[in-house]
Amino acid sequence: MSRTGRVSGLDGLRTLAVALVVVHHVEPEVLPGGAVAVDVFFTISGFVITRLLIAEYVRRGGISLMSFYRRRWLRLVPAMLAVSAFCVLLASTTDLWGFEGSLQAAGFTAAFLTNVVRAMEPGPYSDLTAPLAHTWSLGVEEQFYLLWPIVLLLLLRRARARTVLLCTAALCVLPLLWRCVLWNPDAAHRIYNGTDTRADQLLAGALVAVALARLRSDDPRLALLRTWSARLAWPALALLGLVAWRIPVTEDLGSWTAAWYTIGFLAVAALSAALVTALELRPEDRLSRLLALTPLAWVGRNLSYGIYLWHYPVVRLLASLDVKEGRLTATVLLTLLAALLSYYALERPCLRRARGTKVRGPVPAAAT
Repeated sequence: MSRTGRVSGLDGLRTLAVALVVVHHVEPEVLPGGAVAVDVFFTISGFVITRLLIAEYVRRGGISLMSFYRRRWLRLVPAMLAVSAFCVLLASTTDLWGFEGSLQAAGFTAAFLTNVVRAMEPGPYSDLTAPLAHTWSLGVEEQFYLLWPIVLLLLLRRARARTVLLCTAALCVLPLLWRCVLWNPDAAHRIYNGTDTRADQLLAGALVAVALARLRSDDPRLALLRTWSARLAWPALALLGLVAWRIPVTEDLGSWTAAWYTIGFLAVAALSAALVTALELRPEDRLSRLLALTPLAWVGRNLSYGIYLWHYPVVRLLASLDVKEGRLTATVLLTLLAALLSYYALERPCLRRARGTKVRGPVPAAAT
């Protein structure tokens, strides 16, 4: 684990996930459960970030928390502020209804508090966070990463590898138990947007990283994990696709909603973790090769964060302009253009600064 290379299949999975989110927000009747792709993003993020933290610990005998937080800030915040400024500009210079309240929403976004505001709303979501409501997921991630590197560092310093693994697994279960305690229909927003209630999806990816770091290359358990992850990868992807296609996970479906908001989140995390494990351990398999195709991997590596940031304001812009014909095509084209500008003008230069050296070739993607 002292050296980590990119997993192109994971980059391709990012592209697939962000595509589901875009289609879900433009044509929710086509993919009513497309929001499940955000859950997949959480697990990918937990795996990638934990893998990098463990690799740093192995190389240096510790983790520089200040450097970690600085890199996260430079990776996420400049592009996020650019999107916020765009929304505020439209709100102050036009009468487009989709951007009303942008200044307040930008404040919540900049403080990574969008998820907190949404969690506190018992009824239908208000316009307090629009048109930046989608940044709730960034709030969940950044609040999680304020604590997880510290917890991981303490575990690595004070516990044996097996104990680190068992503690991470135990932490995965706690959010499920907490959701079961909290659940009632009025608590749906609280559970959906809370960092404490969604942490198991990030921790599931972290658990995969810890498990793989513990196993030596000649360990028979690693071979067993490689075999079973390959067997489960396609079924896991198919089940996640079925959820995106058929299940409106953010609507009130009675007893189904209760199951989804308690056990369902962890079930999706388990499916995502199986998929991540297979892509990490079996790069030669057909699924890994498919997701590692250069266009998919490049977009996931370099543009997935920008696409996620920009697509929702673009959706609201087109809705405010009453664009109906070709709305999905227009959203994709405008979002890709904005993401490219964001990548080359903001994200890439900031990553150069985060590294302290010039970047030659592709730069790492955000673990969104």
